[in-house]
Amino acid sequence: MTRNALILGIGNVLWADEGFGVRCVEHLADRWSFGPGVTVLDGGTQGLYLLPFLEEADVMVVFDAVDYGLAPGTMKVVEGDEVPRFMGAKKMSLHQTGFQDVIATAQLMGYCPDELLLVGCQPEELEDYGGGLRDVVTARIPEAVGIGLGWLAERGFAATEGRTESDTLADASIRHRAYEAGRPSEDEACRTGDARFFPAAE
Repeated sequence: MTRNALILGIGNVLWADEGFGVRCVEHLADRWSFGPGVTVLDGGTQGLYLLPFLEEADVMVVFDAVDYGLAPGTMKVVEGDEVPRFMGAKKMSLHQTGFQDVIATAQLMGYCPDELLLVGCQPEELEDYGGGLRDVVTARIPEAVGIGLGWLAERGFAATEGRTESDTLADASIRHRAYEAGRPSEDEACRTGDARFFPAAE
């Protein structure tokens, strides 16, 4: 019987280090490809909309920014039954609570993946709307992806050098390189709303 794997990045690229998981799957997709049965997915903040993907998966790797209460950039790997319990242990963000709900719902319905791996990184900054990943977090992306690839290979899902082309990844306009290249300086950036809609000064 053919088994399926799901490689999932969750988070919000608009909130600084919250985008870690999404940038991990983007990094992976830019450099590696898989055979049939492997889905690489930018899950963003979709919450329960991710359920159909879990239903089809036998094994799942999740990349996410997780508040471990450790030094920024610290990575920690959680596996198996610890994943849903851990993700609900300390609420860091709305998307994380949503994903705990996704796992709980999938378990209730009897189609949660048999094997789970969470590769999480301690964020440095979350309260920066429109901000990008901090350097200490960005630096951990290759290591995080390597951990996920090794775990998948042990389960028969080996990657080869190449590129993953998929409509389950982010639009090119918000990929990491494009997002950072278009960033205004801190002096020019508006962090309180959209300046185009502010009332004109009298």
